[in-house]
Amino acid sequence: MLFNSYIFIFIFLPVTLALYLLLGGNRQVQIAKAWLVVASLFFYGWWNPSYLGLILGSLLFNFTVGSLLSRGEDIGGLSCKAFMLTAVAANIGLLGYFKYMDFFIENSNRLLGTSIPLQHIVLPLALSFFTFQQIAYIVDSHRGLTREYDFLNYALFVTFFPQLIAGPIVHHSEMMPQFSKVRNMVVSQRNIATGLFLFAIGLFKKTVLADTFGVWSTHGFDELQVLTFFRAWGTSISYTMQLYFDFSGYVDMATGAALLFNIRLPMNFNSPYRALDIQDFWRRWHITLSRFLRDYIYIPLGGSRKGSARVMVNIMVTFLIGGLWHGADWTFVLWGGLHGAALIIHRLWKKTGQTLPRWAGWFITFNFVNVAWVFFRATSWDDALKVLSGMCGLNGVAVYRSLYRAARSLPCVINSGESMVVPGQFWVAAIGAIILIAWRDSLELRDSFRPNRRYAALTCVCAVSALLTMQTAVSEFLYFNF
Repeated sequence: MLFNSYIFIFIFLPVTLALYLLLGGNRQVQIAKAWLVVASLFFYGWWNPSYLGLILGSLLFNFTVGSLLSRGEDIGGLSCKAFMLTAVAANIGLLGYFKYMDFFIENSNRLLGTSIPLQHIVLPLALSFFTFQQIAYIVDSHRGLTREYDFLNYALFVTFFPQLIAGPIVHHSEMMPQFSKVRNMVVSQRNIATGLFLFAIGLFKKTVLADTFGVWSTHGFDELQVLTFFRAWGTSISYTMQLYFDFSGYVDMATGAALLFNIRLPMNFNSPYRALDIQDFWRRWHITLSRFLRDYIYIPLGGSRKGSARVMVNIMVTFLIGGLWHGADWTFVLWGGLHGAALIIHRLWKKTGQTLPRWAGWFITFNFVNVAWVFFRATSWDDALKVLSGMCGLNGVAVYRSLYRAARSLPCVINSGESMVVPGQFWVAAIGAIILIAWRDSLELRDSFRPNRRYAALTCVCAVSALLTMQTAVSEFLYFNF
């Protein structure tokens, strides 16, 4: 079920919320939590009910493992550490089977000359997200950092629908205590107003901005065979903007939906395109994934404790894994490797004591991120090279004599004849640029929200604009694919 669908907005969300708050208000705490778990599983199973067994099995397995590890005793003849590593390997194996089996077979066939048929396994929604969450839980149980083993709270921690499909990758310490608080099950008018405001903002970003930029990027990546200089840059920037507003919109909607239930999700997005260096970018983009990679991969590898050479290796390994986490394709691995290399170069640059002007730092960072996104978006090496060769001017640089002809070179024109400029699309690009420069992230908006006429008017404008746009098409969020 999609956040940007009528059935979610007008049926699922209000019914789930009303019954949850009704039960909570009548002190039916356990029933209220059980209802929210059932509703979240229904939300998950809407896409494909056959995968409900997968998430339930994963949930039960990891809850049992965490409970056993918390005792600090040998288990089945294995030490706690060995048992923990076995459980982590089981989770990785599950993820590997569904997400990487065909990738492994394809590359084995190519390398060894075999002809093993592909399995064409459909990737279950949210598998990467709830697997990483539970790996962190298992590791922390082994470390003695988990304190609560209530099954309903754990089930909510894994299945809570606002964060289930595309994050954030929540940590047990920031979520499970919230599910234990009885006061979080009663009506909070301020939280409801703030949640609706954030949800409307996110819906606007997704349907009006991200999906429009998506049409332009698809035209360049998937439809045009050759891209000249301006078209190639327009295509790449369109995807850069699409991904920004798609992910930012999801974060806003997830944060808003959770707040309706008096649950505060951790920050996952903090205006990353304002970053002045690549390290700053990764402190702002998909923050909870960066946190997981740091705490459960980079630091266990040795972090920055074992000399400069080892630090560089640890950074590269961490980002190669982060790239592969996003998708079973070598383009994702290369994307991760590019960011790992950029962080290593940034680290070496900092050691020189040199600094760049703020504008130069931003310009270099944004353009590096924009170029790297080409590999993230491309469905093949040929698609990536097509866009990059155009960006380098290898397919020509068109120079026009009039403003009208110059406008035709922009990605605003998406019809096959390429003979018409739609003024409304210029406004979409302008609004997107303004939000990138001046708009605050969702948590800043949440904390600064005031229940007054100005915020009410903005909520209504965003909601109505988004709902009218939804009449044409309903598209998935990009991170559903990861």
